[in-house]
Amino acid sequence: MEKRKFGKTDMQVSVLGFGGAEIGQGATQENVTELLNAALDAGLNVIDTAAAYWASEKMIGRAVGKRRKEFYLLSKCGALDGFTRSDWTKKGILETIGHSLRNLKTDYLDIAQLHSCSAEELRRGEVIEGLQRAQEKGYTRYIGYSGDNQDARTAIEMDVFDSLQTSVSIADQIEIDSNIPFAAEKQMGVIAKRPIANAVFRHSNKPDDSYVHEYWERIQKLKYDFLNKSLEESIATALRFTLSIPGVDTMIVGTTKSGRWSENAQLIKEGKLSDEEFEAIRNRWKEVSESSWIGMT
Repeated sequence: MEKRKFGKTDMQVSVLGFGGAEIGQGATQENVTELLNAALDAGLNVIDTAAAYWASEKMIGRAVGKRRKEFYLLSKCGALDGFTRSDWTKKGILETIGHSLRNLKTDYLDIAQLHSCSAEELRRGEVIEGLQRAQEKGYTRYIGYSGDNQDARTAIEMDVFDSLQTSVSIADQIEIDSNIPFAAEKQMGVIAKRPIANAVFRHSNKPDDSYVHEYWERIQKLKYDFLNKSLEESIATALRFTLSIPGVDTMIVGTTKSGRWSENAQLIKEGKLSDEEFEAIRNRWKEVSESSWIGMT
């Protein structure tokens, strides 16, 4: 598995990471333990989760807490309890990170990230103070921001964060010419979330889950030629497209299926797309995308 230097940090991250949102919504502990241990054995070294992802942190801690030195561990704070509430106070940030450490069975995070914090909250400063205090106390090595659009722009401009996690994929390209190069210029590590647009192209009809409707509708208009190939080939091209974006260091994909991470790792073994393939996808986006197609949070 290819590894890349992560911004100005001392981290060398696997280009394919694991996102912990899906496992928090109904996966069994046995399933998560098997999934994550197999992925670590196959070369995974980035695991990303959040306080808001239901049981995700606890399941990760139980599954691979004993292998903590083998991977970089990232979590997010601010948003809580399945996104039903939030706490952007300095005290709330510190308490949430402390709770995450206990759930994850670790003494420290490699990166503690603000979870889609608004520009207004960022400017108030209390969330920054909370993260910096957590760093001083040794709760986290680095601090980051997870979010999109103008909120992410504000975070980058503040010059305090070590990393940016943002949505970017074949169906979500607005950040390629805006926040991603800006973050890279600031020597921030960049994490691509939702790098295959939730694989909405596997559905011939509009999915029931409203969470993916926007991406599904965009894909219906984009009609990329490569999506006429097999699902496996389509996913491979989508993943390799995100991998090819200048400035992106790692991309996180969630799954509840044992072995799926290793399968995805195989799909990207050829690395970046050719310049011709990459530009064809970019040009199609530029031809079809609408002004309302902003980054999806």
